[in-house]
Amino acid sequence: MKLFRLICFLFVLSIVSCKSTAPVANIEKSNFEKLASIKNVVKIEKRETLSHFDENYEIWFEQPIDHNNPERGTFRQRVFLGFENPLKPVIVELHGYGIYSGKAGELAQYYQANQLNIEHRYFNNSKPDEIDWNTLTIENAAKDQTAIINAIRNVLYPNSKFITTGISKGCQTTMAHRRFFPKNVDASVCYVGPLNFKREDPRVYSFLDNVGTQEERNKIKAFQGLCFENREALLKLMKNAAKKENMSWEFGIKNALDYSILEYSFAFWQWGTDVKSIPSNTASTADIYKHLIDVVGYGFFEDSSVKSLQPYFWAALTEQGIYGYETKPFEKYFNSDEVLKFDWAFPEGVSKAYSPKPMQEIKSFLDNSAEKMIFIYGEYDAWSATAVDISESASKRGLYKFIKLKGDHKTRIKSFEKEKQNEIYNIIDSWLK
Repeated sequence: MKLFRLICFLFVLSIVSCKSTAPVANIEKSNFEKLASIKNVVKIEKRETLSHFDENYEIWFEQPIDHNNPERGTFRQRVFLGFENPLKPVIVELHGYGIYSGKAGELAQYYQANQLNIEHRYFNNSKPDEIDWNTLTIENAAKDQTAIINAIRNVLYPNSKFITTGISKGCQTTMAHRRFFPKNVDASVCYVGPLNFKREDPRVYSFLDNVGTQEERNKIKAFQGLCFENREALLKLMKNAAKKENMSWEFGIKNALDYSILEYSFAFWQWGTDVKSIPSNTASTADIYKHLIDVVGYGFFEDSSVKSLQPYFWAALTEQGIYGYETKPFEKYFNSDEVLKFDWAFPEGVSKAYSPKPMQEIKSFLDNSAEKMIFIYGEYDAWSATAVDISESASKRGLYKFIKLKGDHKTRIKSFEKEKQNEIYNIIDSWLK
């Protein structure tokens, strides 16, 4: 009997032993778990699904304040991810500003692709408690973006094609990213982005002197003159608006009105204003003021807007360039022909000399070695004054430029006629194969 019990005991023991050494099933991690496992992800939240995406996430990455000097500390950078399929392309929207929505952009919508939106450093809450403005450089931003792209690729899309894209300052951001990391993604599509070579690039003035027809330019200048003739009445209306909307201007309300009038011609062409909407010289001051603000808005000079745009102004005044305002055409109202500039938009107590080197390096990159990039512009967009130049031979490297006739700053691929859209998408299709 003892022998029988011993045999039974050994038999049961062998079964238990076999079970304990059997291989454990490989349970696939969820996308949430994969993203949460990224070393420098400090917060992740699954959000309501948008567009065609199956899953949407808000992710916060911890980034060095200065990639060349990591001991200076870190900040958190926000990212939106729209997940569709691990085998489909990933469209990376490199924003020049903050991000507010995870909805599919033009390319992600067209290809029903995944989309990664990266907020630019120092916009919204993607910033340290105290900003050292000298760390806001196109190089640091490019390194932010590369770290995020690499991390997302490694955990979710190791076999997918990646295409970066950006609009306006986002286009500048996309160019800079490719200049520092030319092989980090497979291709890029850039919309309506300037490539300025001076802090106040004079090509803007030449553009405004020649864009459209002479009749249109005359009407624009006449309206600006009408505004200056009615300066005092318009100033009273601006003061009333300031009181009602609780607005203020660091450089004074009088300067705010002058800058708004001078900005009018740039904004008119940038946003494709209908020349028929320009008030006649018999219009009331209320109608004149309404049209001026409808075109220019308050968002470029008013204090709260300038504060939220501070990173834009810093970048423009130190590396990426902007423009100024010629007063010579309105010399009798200024008793001067100086160019009015944006020095007042520097952060309080901080300034820095403009360096032309970063944009010249991007130009050299585009001229000599850049590959697989498309540039989209509107012919009448004021920012086309400093558009990227593409040589005829650049197509051998996959560089293309498309200009929408009479297009403005809202020009996208869908803005073109169907035949041209097909041509553009055929190029992108070839990059995605």
